[in-house]
Amino acid sequence: MDSFIALDDVSVDFPIYNASGRSLKNQLMHAATGGRISTASGRVVVQALRNVSMRVEHGDRVGIVGHNGAGKTTLLRVLAGVYEPTSGRISVSGKVTALFDIGLGMDPDATGYENIVLRGSLLGMSRKEIQKIANEIGTFTELGEYLAMPMRTYSSGMGLRLAFAISTSVRPDILLLDEYFGVGDERFVEKAQKRLDELVESAGILVFASHSKELIRRLCNRIVIMESGNIVAIE
Repeated sequence: MDSFIALDDVSVDFPIYNASGRSLKNQLMHAATGGRISTASGRVVVQALRNVSMRVEHGDRVGIVGHNGAGKTTLLRVLAGVYEPTSGRISVSGKVTALFDIGLGMDPDATGYENIVLRGSLLGMSRKEIQKIANEIGTFTELGEYLAMPMRTYSSGMGLRLAFAISTSVRPDILLLDEYFGVGDERFVEKAQKRLDELVESAGILVFASHSKELIRRLCNRIVIMESGNIVAIE
């Protein structure tokens, strides 16, 4: 069955505890961005998403745009299952890969090879599937003998290379992407961009949040415009 995403009147609230509702609201109201602030229930609640409804079909490339705090990343995290809606319903059909927090589950005391297994397991791969692609991941990273060493011996760029290679080794039905990003030094970036382009091309659905109008135009056939946790237009 083809992949799809359906959101029906989805809202996400973040209650703020241990703070004066009046003083905190006054502080937050001076900010130019962010979700709506509510104190109606006697406590401060940041309404990160409000009554969001949309449907994304197989083959769609959806760009999410809006200022910082408009709700783009919150929406992606709802689609990834990181956040549960406070109200409303969400239906997702298909294997989802989210390319944010790509270092999640990586153990600095484990070797590169061991982290391939750890992170691969978190991405839903079986041990047999991981074994099939472990060598390809290792070759792509260009880390060589460092793969047999603990990650704590890596530079930040080396760790990012490994995390990126593992996360992009899965071919998802639905790809969630929060900005396009470069990985490592300038020489490595071109190879990483090509790998990311191939991943985007192979996905049944792409949902992509970005400030880059050029990338949105290049990658997407639909644009969702967000403001203060609301969808204000779909083009």
